[in-house]
Amino acid sequence: MLMRLFKKEDETVQVLCFPDEEVEKGDYLMIEDFRNGKGLLVQVVDVQFANLPGLMEDLLRENLTEKTVFGDDFDPLNLESQITLLRDVRILMGKIRCSVENKHLNLNISWLPSRNFSRIYKIKSEHLTQILNLGKKRPIKIGKTREGSDFMIDADDLDGGLSIIVGRKGTGKSHLSKLLMLGLVNHGAPCIVFDVNGEYVNLGFNKNGEKNRYYEKIVVLEPGKNFKVTLAYVGKNILANILSYILGLPETSLREFFRVWSEVEKTGFITIKRLKEYLRLSNFHEHVKEALLSRFYTIERSGFFVENNSELLKIEDVLQKISSGGVIVLNLSKISNLERKIVVEFMLGKLVELLRRWVVKAVFLFAEEAHLYLRETYWEDIVTRMRHLGLFTVFITNQPDSINQDIYRQADSIFLFNFKNENDLNTIAKVSKVDGETMKSIAYSLEPYHCLVVGQVTKEIPIILKIEELPVKTMGETRKFFN
Repeated sequence: MLMRLFKKEDETVQVLCFPDEEVEKGDYLMIEDFRNGKGLLVQVVDVQFANLPGLMEDLLRENLTEKTVFGDDFDPLNLESQITLLRDVRILMGKIRCSVENKHLNLNISWLPSRNFSRIYKIKSEHLTQILNLGKKRPIKIGKTREGSDFMIDADDLDGGLSIIVGRKGTGKSHLSKLLMLGLVNHGAPCIVFDVNGEYVNLGFNKNGEKNRYYEKIVVLEPGKNFKVTLAYVGKNILANILSYILGLPETSLREFFRVWSEVEKTGFITIKRLKEYLRLSNFHEHVKEALLSRFYTIERSGFFVENNSELLKIEDVLQKISSGGVIVLNLSKISNLERKIVVEFMLGKLVELLRRWVVKAVFLFAEEAHLYLRETYWEDIVTRMRHLGLFTVFITNQPDSINQDIYRQADSIFLFNFKNENDLNTIAKVSKVDGETMKSIAYSLEPYHCLVVGQVTKEIPIILKIEELPVKTMGETRKFFN
C-alpha cells in the first residue's frame, strides 16, 4: 500500500504508513509532487502507532469478548481484516532535510507538497549517496549502509575542519578514528594521534601479527624512551607555558624565569642543570627561587628533557618521514597524568611553531579523551588560531560534557554513536548541525558499531551507517577476565 502525507508542522512531517512497508528510524523518504516535479527529502526520526478514534475501546472489547462469545464469525464485507490492518497503521515522524529538483539538492523547503498528487517512497542509501555526490574525489570508506552498500566520504571534507567522534565506551569510536586516520594516510596526509590507552601502537600490523602496508608509515613515539628533547629545542616560550599552565608557576616567578633563561642563554648552552646552578647562586627571593627549583626538578624527573643533543628527537624530522602520508603515534599510556600534560603542551606548542614557519604544511591531529590532558585555554585556540595555521583536529570522547560547547557549535562534522544517559543526550542535542530531536531519538537507539554521521562530510544530511571492520591490529577492545 502507498504511504500518504498526513501532516506538516514547521520542518516536521507526519506520514501514514501501512504495515507492509518496512521503515525504521534514520531511513529516508522522498515526498515527490507530480505537479511541479519537486521532492522533499525527509528523514524518519520516530515511528509511532496511529491513534485512530475508538481504537482503545475496540482492543479492550475484543479482549473481553473473546473468552465469552462462542460461534462462527459472519463477516461478508471482510471488515475484520481491514480493522486488523488499521490497528497496525503507523505514523512516521520525519524531519525535512532539503528539497530535490532535477536530481540536485536545494535548501529551499518553504513549499508544501500536495496530499493528493504526491508519491512517497523509501530511498535506498545507495541512491541517497548518489544524490549527495559523496566520496567522489578522495574517497575514504568508513562503513556500510543498512542495505549493505559501501559508504564513502571525501578526505577533502575533513581537510581544514574540526570533527568530533562521540559515544559510549565500547560502541566503536576508536575504531572509526583509525579508519579515518588510515584513510587520510592513503591520500598522503600526515597525522598525529595522542594515544592515551595504547590503542594505536600496532596499526602497522595485521590481526595475525604480520607487518602490513602501513608498517613503514607508522612511527610510535614513547616520551622518555625513544622521544626526548633538549631545552634549547623546546625554547623559552614553550617552556614558559609548561611552567605556567601545567606546573602552576606564579606570575612573579615566571618573570624571573625569563631573566634566568636570558642570562644562561648567553653562555651558549641551556640545560636544566645550568638553570638550577644559576638559580642557586642568584640573589632572588627565597620563595621565587624555591618555586622555580621545584618545577625544574619536576621537569628533570619526567625523563622527557635531556641535556645531550645525541638523544634529541626533532618533531620536524619525524614529520618529514611521513610527509607523503603516515601517522605519529604519541603513546601517552605509560606516563603519569602530569607528564602527559607536559608532553602535550610541548607538542602543541612545537606544532604551532613549525606550522607558522611553514616547516610543515598541515597536520591532522587525533585527540583521544582530550579533557585528560588539554588545558582549558587550548580549546578556543584549536577552534580558531590553530586550524587557520593548518592543525585540523578530530576529538574522540565518551564524555560529551567534557568538550566545550563552543567546540560543538563550530564542529564541521560529527560522528555520533549510542548514548543512553539523558544528560549526555541533552549535551549532544545542542549541536547546531541538526535538530535536537533527531540527535536524541536516533542516538538512543543506535546499535554498537553504528553511528549517525552529520556535517560537512555528508553535505549536512544525517546518515546512519555501520562502521567498517579494519584488517589491522586495532588494540581497542576492552580486556576481560573470562575471555
